[in-house]
Amino acid sequence: MMSVFIGTGIGLLIGAAIGYFSLHLFKQRHRRRLEQTEREHQTRLQTLEKEAQTRIQRLEQKAQQRFHEANKKFQVAEREAEKRIRERLKQEITEAQTRAQEILRQAETHLREAEERQKQVIALEETVNRRQEQVQVQLTTLQKDFERLEQQKEAQEQRLKEILRREEALFEKELSIQRRLEEISGMSREEAIQHLMESLRQEAEARAHAQVQQILEEARLKAVEESQRIITITLSRVGVEQAIQHSITTFPLESDEHKGRIIGREGRNIRTLEALTGVEIIVDDTPGAIVISCHDPIRREIASRTLQRVLADGRVHPARIEEVAKKVEQEIEQEIRETGHRTLMSLDIRGVAPEVRDLVGKMRFRFSFGQNLLHHSKEVARLAAIIAAELGLPKEKVRLAKRAALFHDIGKVSEENPEMPHALLGMEILRRNKEHPEVLNAVGAHHDEIEMTTIIAPIVQVADAISGARPGARRETVEKYIQRIQELEALPKKFPGVTQAFALQAGRELRILVESEKVSDDLTDKIAQAVAEEIQSTMQYPGQIKVTVIREKRSTAYAR
Repeated sequence: MMSVFIGTGIGLLIGAAIGYFSLHLFKQRHRRRLEQTEREHQTRLQTLEKEAQTRIQRLEQKAQQRFHEANKKFQVAEREAEKRIRERLKQEITEAQTRAQEILRQAETHLREAEERQKQVIALEETVNRRQEQVQVQLTTLQKDFERLEQQKEAQEQRLKEILRREEALFEKELSIQRRLEEISGMSREEAIQHLMESLRQEAEARAHAQVQQILEEARLKAVEESQRIITITLSRVGVEQAIQHSITTFPLESDEHKGRIIGREGRNIRTLEALTGVEIIVDDTPGAIVISCHDPIRREIASRTLQRVLADGRVHPARIEEVAKKVEQEIEQEIRETGHRTLMSLDIRGVAPEVRDLVGKMRFRFSFGQNLLHHSKEVARLAAIIAAELGLPKEKVRLAKRAALFHDIGKVSEENPEMPHALLGMEILRRNKEHPEVLNAVGAHHDEIEMTTIIAPIVQVADAISGARPGARRETVEKYIQRIQELEALPKKFPGVTQAFALQAGRELRILVESEKVSDDLTDKIAQAVAEEIQSTMQYPGQIKVTVIREKRSTAYAR
């Protein structure tokens, strides 16, 4: 038992000794590792300090280098500035020298001119002296001529006295012969002359009256027969379709859902279209259709085509409506040019100015008393050409008659000077485009505003009357209505800031668009009131007219 305890004690002592040595070794190793780590950190710190010093030296070198470079650039700039200043001074000195030389040259020129003028004065004095001597010589010559004429006058007076004595002798002989004739005939000389003249006058009047009556009767019969024949032939050879004007256009819709798309959110689409085209769009309970109302058919056509395209495209919003409306307006302008060109070619009228050609194309969209202006003008042109040919006029006159007849109502299409009669306005437009004088007279005189001076003027007037007198061709109130609408739209444009004005609802409403930058909200009320008072004092109209002033500001930005 004791051996066991002793063995266990020895084992414990040995284990404790081994543990102690192991712990001592571990502490030494740990201490060495700590010392080694500390040496490594010191080495790294020294290395970092060296690197920092190296970088600081490099930065200082770079800073010094940049300072030297900046100093060099400053010196170069200073030299260039000095150089430019020297060049500028040289240039100014050169200009001053040039100006001084120019002043010297002008002074020399003035001196030369003064010397030349002095020479001219001397020459004039010499010329005056020579002329005085010549005048003196001429006076002497005239004195001699006067004396010679006095002698000739005395000789002529002697001859005149001799002639008077002979005339008195002849007069006495004539009186004696006259007394003998009166004794033979029983009448005085005056009575005989008067009796002879009276008999001759009565005979001449009788013959002339009979001949004039015969000529007038034959001319009257021939004129009536010939005019009836020419008008009958003309009407039988000309036929032009008639188109009656309407102030509204019915636009068909595939479904009533399109009405909501046309109106848009809070009515923005329909307001945009009405503002761009100047029409009124009426959306009511009529199934499958809306109504476009405006007196101007060009505006109605632009609005109708714009609606058709945006509905077919499916994108119905203000920006798209504005884009399509601009394209449609350009297409209409192109159609107007093409229509004018085709009309001129169909009538074989050439050498027409572009302005006149475009006005002829616009006739397609205009109406006069309900009659389409282009159809009417083409019909009048053909009637005038046929009448001129039947009258036997030369081909040149026939061509001018047809040309004047086509252009006779061109003043109705132009928008300039609406107060001037359309005949005189058309004549001024054609004169500006260098038309033939006979064409100008025929156009200006077809409503008797000026005197007719050519044969084609009455031909155009007759052809115009024939075309307008057909039953159902015209209505009497449309032209006055259009004139009233045009005056209504032109009235607000004299106010500052007004860009456009459109008459709606057959002239019962006037919408005025103003520029937001030039017109304030308070000023819009004043413009509306002023326009209403102007309409009330200057125009005649049924019922009342509503004046609406629209001031809208648009801001556009693009996201790219």
